Amino acid sequence: MKSGRIAIRGSLSPLIVLVLLCSAVSSLCSPVYAQSPVTGDVKHDTSGRIVGKNQSIHLNVDLALVNITVTDPSNRLVTGLERDTFRVFEDNVEQEVVNFSSEDVPISIGVILDLSGSMVNKLGKAREAAGQFFKMANPQDEFFLVGFNDQAYLLSPFTEKVEDLQSRMLAISAKGTTALLDAICLGLMQMKNAHHAKRALLIISDGGDNHSRYTEREIKHFVREADTQLYSIGIFDPIQSRWRTPEELNGPILLSELTEITGGRAFSVEDPNELPDIATKIAVELHNQYILGYRPSNKVHNSRWRKIKVKLRTRKGSPPLRVYAKTGYYAPDVLTGSLRLPEKE
Repeated sequence: MKSGRIAIRGSLSPLIVLVLLCSAVSSLCSPVYAQSPVTGDVKHDTSGRIVGKNQSIHLNVDLALVNITVTDPSNRLVTGLERDTFRVFEDNVEQEVVNFSSEDVPISIGVILDLSGSMVNKLGKAREAAGQFFKMANPQDEFFLVGFNDQAYLLSPFTEKVEDLQSRMLAISAKGTTALLDAICLGLMQMKNAHHAKRALLIISDGGDNHSRYTEREIKHFVREADTQLYSIGIFDPIQSRWRTPEELNGPILLSELTEITGGRAFSVEDPNELPDIATKIAVELHNQYILGYRPSNKVHNSRWRKIKVKLRTRKGSPPLRVYAKTGYYAPDVLTGSLRLPEKE
């Protein structure tokens, strides 16, 4: 068995360049889709340009964009903040915010649904949660649906017709093991077909991975490079009643780490009846984020990881607010942008 590394070279801000290729299932390479930079209103998307295999891409990477969520001590969304409230640091160096928006924009979203055997008694509420999430969408939003048990598979490609997705979910059942990491990889690969600059994945699962070809290390690397926010709803039994494998017991930590990298959030519930409310909360949050843009002061193209930290200027005596934003990005390469998937047999 051969193993490799997922590697994207280039800043992956949603309005700059997103380079995705291959099918996670077949591991066979296909053309690279490079999204041209967008100027002006952040709501405008540009069409993809097909780049042939082994062809170099010259990247315009003078703007980094960061999606930001702000919550209060009661975990409620904080809206209405102004540009001057935010401070952005890259590798501990403060950057000048040149773009700011708090407008609702269309989103390309993938829902990744756990269909393993342990979900038999939870699948009904999981379907209901996904359905509620779809209902909260804006008319311009688009969705795809991935299911996973022993392996990950695409249940529905991108569509704006949520009724089709809901009908598709009625035909699925739960059985088998849990290939969670493979499902996340497949979901990120589907984003090559996205029509909107803002992108997110929602994972609904009750455990950690126990049957994927991809490793946790590989997926974390991929998640860092894919400009897609991850949100998760973990359905976990009380700690004292958990009897599963170490991999499944690690589920809450795994989902938390993956979502934190992207500036998303991980929610945990013990009662499946809470699922629809949490799904609604995530849908509202995705449509009430701030988008900050800055031109990195570090102009070196060295493909290295750059840390991002967002801070708030608050008035004395104001309640402490929490900021959720992606933790960094890979600096652009001088000439090329490419994605190389691990080869799996």
